[in-house]
Amino acid sequence: MFKTRKVTFPHMGNYFYAFKPIISLLGDEIIMPPPITKRTIELGCKHSPESACIPFKYNLGNYIEALDLGANVLVQAGGGCRFGYYGEVQEEILKKLGYEFQFIKLSNDYFSAIMEILALKRTRPGLTYLKIIKSLILFYKRLRAIDKIEAIVRRNIGFEINEGEFKGIHKRFLLDLDKTISTKNVKEVEKEYKKRLEDVKIKKPENLIRVALIGELYVLMEPFSNFYIEKELAKKGIEVHRFVTVSSILHDSFSFKTYITKFLKQARPYLKYHIGAHGTESVGIAHKLIKQGFDGVIHIKPFGCMPEVNAMSALHKMSKDYKTPIIYFSFDSQTSETGIKTRIEAFYDMLQMKTNKK
Repeated sequence: MFKTRKVTFPHMGNYFYAFKPIISLLGDEIIMPPPITKRTIELGCKHSPESACIPFKYNLGNYIEALDLGANVLVQAGGGCRFGYYGEVQEEILKKLGYEFQFIKLSNDYFSAIMEILALKRTRPGLTYLKIIKSLILFYKRLRAIDKIEAIVRRNIGFEINEGEFKGIHKRFLLDLDKTISTKNVKEVEKEYKKRLEDVKIKKPENLIRVALIGELYVLMEPFSNFYIEKELAKKGIEVHRFVTVSSILHDSFSFKTYITKFLKQARPYLKYHIGAHGTESVGIAHKLIKQGFDGVIHIKPFGCMPEVNAMSALHKMSKDYKTPIIYFSFDSQTSETGIKTRIEAFYDMLQMKTNKK
């Protein structure tokens, strides 16, 4: 269709760096969308159905900004809820806006998605199965490295003696990871930066407050969409844990029945059946962590996300039974950042009272 295929992929946290090896298979040049700003969500909202959830609008805004930079091949991974059907709607909207492009929608089923990527050999001259497999392995290794390094930063950034050290190391890690061309390179970079993070001087209080973040995957993993809630918690000296990552999703989804069985078992007696997407996982993880002694749970979701709405009644009952604070945030384009910060302040006061009482 195009002399030069310029391919793009929407933002979700820092995962663009992991997906780059796969994205490079689909085109001749990668166009990274600009960092998400208010303009991104304004563009997405302007051209989206009002009833669409906030991830749809952020993704659409990313596509428009990337198309304006010259992208002509758009890629989207499937989702386990209605997001799995959004690609067709987004494609139609963008065509009506006058853009010319190819839209590649990868299957919701990960095995099928891999087969679709392998099938690229027929359409891309010079592409070999060996190169595709190497790119898939490099993608997975980068992905694991990002999740491991960011987990360390997330747990400790609120306790650094010299402010800004973790942020600086994390930024340099992503730049060096972006240069890796083999699994050996990724392993070396991961090892080096893990050591750097461990060398950062931190001071944690005796009465440490631990909070778990659960909920819908996009607003959990894209910090702009949740007003950088992890940073706000870290500023208050809270140890933040988030167990939903792309690595965990891929790992669990390769065996869907085992995945559902595992989280239903953890969620009992609050759930009897799977409630869709990652709602069951939210209840299961919350129950497991509360029993482990976590001081509080924050549940976040896009406005109108039905699987997570289904999870809320179970979480509310759990909070009452264990006397553990659980706060709920629902995000859309009208959500007030000031309101979110005010509620976090109140939640922090509750956690302090609980910790002091213990």
